[in-house]
Amino acid sequence: MSKQVVLAEDIAVMYPIGNLKNIGLKEYLIRKIKKQYPMTMFTALTDVSFVLNEGDMLGIIGSNGAGKSTLCKIIAEIMYPSKGSITVNGNVAALLELTTGFDAHMTVRENTYLRGAILGYSKQFLDEKYPEIIDFAELRDFQEFAFQQLSSGMKARLAFSIACLIQPEIIILDEVLSVGDGAFKKKSEAKMLEVINSGATTIIVSHSIEQVTRLCNKVLWLDHGRQLAFSGNVAEVCEEYNSPKHKDGRK
Repeated sequence: MSKQVVLAEDIAVMYPIGNLKNIGLKEYLIRKIKKQYPMTMFTALTDVSFVLNEGDMLGIIGSNGAGKSTLCKIIAEIMYPSKGSITVNGNVAALLELTTGFDAHMTVRENTYLRGAILGYSKQFLDEKYPEIIDFAELRDFQEFAFQQLSSGMKARLAFSIACLIQPEIIILDEVLSVGDGAFKKKSEAKMLEVINSGATTIIVSHSIEQVTRLCNKVLWLDHGRQLAFSGNVAEVCEEYNSPKHKDGRK
């Protein structure tokens, strides 16, 4: 029986919102003391539940503002749910934004070690993996360039390479597979399949429904923070997502 890696139970995330930006901190404190400050709650996610086992590849789909990135941050334990619970068994490599964990002024070489250290790996391990990471990212001629000098495609290649080549148990990719040229997309997908076959549990956020259908064995459909579907029948859910009535609703 496969090991259970991620268990989400009735997750909800709510944010307090108000007009602090317009009134300023001093006025906010005065109104708060007098209990005259109107505060409303914005619900980013509500009642989201799913289970992932070792080796699963989950595709999270939904329009902008559906709560996909918020959920990824919860799985990566960057955020915590307002309600419900999340259990994560394994070390997580999360690529939620291309520049996360990188220093703009440090070199590609320095940033590789920095990012690896943030993910909890030793210098000895990174010394062994560094040539493979750089070669996969196709950045051998750019090792001493500052990170800020790289194109967005180069940054994506470096971030993806570090995440996939350090052997994570759980990997989260938020729109990363959609960045880069066609050749690198094919290479990154091949690497993803290799990671999955090694037993890693993978979560991808993608607007490419074709990609989710082809790569994933489970799919989670979010809409304005609500869970519309969680299923192992990926093709059926993706077909429903692409149906005219749902496309019209997302316009």
